[in-house]
Amino acid sequence: MSHGPQPAARGRFVTLEGGEGAGKSTLARALAAALAAAGQPALRTREPGGSPGAEAIRGLMLGRDGWDPLAEAMLVTAARREHLVHTIRPALEAGIWVVSDRFADSTLAYQGLAQGLGEAPCRALAELALDGLRPDLTLVLDVEPGLGTARALGRGDANRFDARDAAFHARIRRAFLDIAAAEPGRCLVLDAARPPEAVLASALAALRERLPGPA
Repeated sequence: MSHGPQPAARGRFVTLEGGEGAGKSTLARALAAALAAAGQPALRTREPGGSPGAEAIRGLMLGRDGWDPLAEAMLVTAARREHLVHTIRPALEAGIWVVSDRFADSTLAYQGLAQGLGEAPCRALAELALDGLRPDLTLVLDVEPGLGTARALGRGDANRFDARDAAFHARIRRAFLDIAAAEPGRCLVLDAARPPEAVLASALAALRERLPGPA
């Protein structure tokens, strides 16, 4: 009895979260490269962004300060929906692992907790936009805010969040730590003050332990 080709196993969805200058983009590149080297197709993406429509919304959001927190959360959720429909879900269904620099936890941390919108609107927007999709693993890169903002400003591509005051960045850090503490099965906090190679080693160890596979 012959069998047709088996569908590809669903890809895994890994998100990287943390404040400004924590090293998320660096880790996303390194993780995607390590997965590919191990024979696992991997897609590196980012938020806001990751699809043409979402990138257009990113330009709108980051190009202007003074958004009302609910309006900003709605914008970033619209970008997330575009990202999900056109990039994340097709990749996962094709068996590709997705590594995203930010996802829904960032909306809860930035607009919900640090900017005072509250948890309920952020969770309602996520429920509306994400069709139940949740990351398989979230790595929270934790760094003291002064070091993180110094790194971000030193890159020469700072965005409007980098220039916020110390109290804002402290709230962001606390928000991500609280999110991680509330969902230990999904989230793992990494010390992002260490060199990038050390952070990558810890991230790969987490993937091997929590998401057995090629990493």
